Amino acid sequence: MAKSSLSLEVSSLLSLCAVCVASATVAQPYPKELEAVAEADTMIMVPMRDGVRLATDVYLPKDQDGPFPVVLSKTPYNFNEIRGSTLDQALKFVEAGYAFVVQNERGRYYSEGEWEILGNPQTDGWDSISWLAEQEWSNGNVGTLGCSSTAEWQMALAAQDHPNHKAMVPMASGAGIGRVGEFNEQGNWYEGGVHQTLFTTWLYGVQQNIRPTFPADLSQEERQRLRSLYDLAPQMPDVDWSKKLAELPATSWLDTVGANAGPGLEMLMRKPNDPAWFEGGLYHDSEDFGVPAFWFNSWFDVSQGPNLALFNHARNNASDPEVRTGQFVVVAPTLHCGFFRTPEDEDLIVGELNVGDATFPYWDQILGFFDYYLKDADNDFVDSTPKVQYYTMGENQWQQADQWPPSEAEEVTFYLDSSGGANSLFGDGSLSRNPPLSDNTDGFTYDPMNPVPALGGNVCCNGGASLGGSYDQRAIEARADVLVYTSEELSEDTEVTGTIRTKLFISSDALDTDFTIKLVDVHPDGTAYNVDDTIQRARYRDGYDEEVFMTPDETYELDMSPLSTSYTFKAGHRIRLEVSSSKFPQYMRNLNTGGNNVDETEAVIARNSVHHGPQFSSRMVLPIVPSD
Repeated sequence: MAKSSLSLEVSSLLSLCAVCVASATVAQPYPKELEAVAEADTMIMVPMRDGVRLATDVYLPKDQDGPFPVVLSKTPYNFNEIRGSTLDQALKFVEAGYAFVVQNERGRYYSEGEWEILGNPQTDGWDSISWLAEQEWSNGNVGTLGCSSTAEWQMALAAQDHPNHKAMVPMASGAGIGRVGEFNEQGNWYEGGVHQTLFTTWLYGVQQNIRPTFPADLSQEERQRLRSLYDLAPQMPDVDWSKKLAELPATSWLDTVGANAGPGLEMLMRKPNDPAWFEGGLYHDSEDFGVPAFWFNSWFDVSQGPNLALFNHARNNASDPEVRTGQFVVVAPTLHCGFFRTPEDEDLIVGELNVGDATFPYWDQILGFFDYYLKDADNDFVDSTPKVQYYTMGENQWQQADQWPPSEAEEVTFYLDSSGGANSLFGDGSLSRNPPLSDNTDGFTYDPMNPVPALGGNVCCNGGASLGGSYDQRAIEARADVLVYTSEELSEDTEVTGTIRTKLFISSDALDTDFTIKLVDVHPDGTAYNVDDTIQRARYRDGYDEEVFMTPDETYELDMSPLSTSYTFKAGHRIRLEVSSSKFPQYMRNLNTGGNNVDETEAVIARNSVHHGPQFSSRMVLPIVPSD
């Protein structure tokens, strides 16, 4: 009743506003550079099959004859003023002869209905494509494009095989992937069975299930007028997430910062195998993939492993041969959605690491891809474009291959070894191609109230609580609860490109705990830059369908989630592997109780161990590309 009263009051107030302003027509403002090349038709309310209407802006090429191919950007974000990347996209596509369309997901800003994460892609996505294909200014060929939230909904839509959805360009789309291959991240909520905290911080500013709405009978001119006066963007107070995420229980985080009502708590309570993950807008590899796709991923972004796995899944398993042929991927050395922010006149710095000149002809290739599929252009894109283009850090150059991982990489095993004292960078841990001759154990104490801090890595969207990219790890490695295994100096440049697999033999005195690994490049001066890392919850060591707890002090085999990278360790450098049990606040702490973690307030200190030697061969397998 309270919600209905609120909606009625807001509706009445806005109806009055509409009457007051309807006497004058105010054009929806948009930048002069876009006005010079585009005809805009804004605040169109596009109907979905259930009658809900989605706010939509259309930009058509000025002084050009249609019909036009269409590129759709569907977003949960505010485009009240077209600017930034959305403006860049509008200009690029309109100037290239495309209709460019921006649409808000249902329940967002001026779109009607109740919001769900990923925006109902199977139904609203389908209906939006159908509407666009039917417009007189459309040639019936629709492509989709976006980064992050504007990309993730495209995954589930691709499984629907809409006849007018001809091509897609998903960038940083991991949050749209549920389960693919050996990855079970459920849209970035998990990694290795461990909660990632990024969605809690993201939902704080996004979920708005109680929000002001406008009367349904407003004219388009009235909606345009109101949009010029009312932004509808929530003004959420700043939160120090590095402190908030340290509080327990985790289920209180959104409530205690005053977040609006939304799905955050319910999704936080789901386990990796919850059937609810298969009822929403996530894509799972049990589905077909029906659309040619040009994927853009980043080495320092969340879910690059699942993203590459889905590229391979689509390329190898799509039922349509032309869809299989039409899969392309680019992997850049950037942070989340950093593709178009790569500097053109200076080196790219990712965190603290200089990765050189990483410029790439993004727009040339994106337009070539869409021209081929949406304009039927005879541009030879499919035959002339490499299937895989990736940036090799360390060597700092772009490379290409026919597949991922590249076929020429050879698996080389590096074994963990020590005399039982691998704790910290001052310990005796070593990483060697030679198997150890004797069995030893390295132990450390994991205290959830004093977790290993996150510094760098594949980080996104967590309100600044932890930083993405590559940083000097020596302060982390000085801790006694971090095991450090380091190789001898390399005699030659060593390129590692592909999937990295790590097997640990572990034990603990707790029923459940986590283990982390981190691949590190140690420079001659001792600086230690992180390359990639992951985490694995012990209770999911046999898979994610059921929890299997440990018997204290028994030894278990733990296969870590695979790493993916392309990195050249230069001659004179050393390869290092860190092992610990936390990386906080990027990942939620395991409280070691064997309980749910998310709703608990008490923690248990765990004594964790890594075993290595002839009996327990803890090891890391690197895909090394032979030197010429």
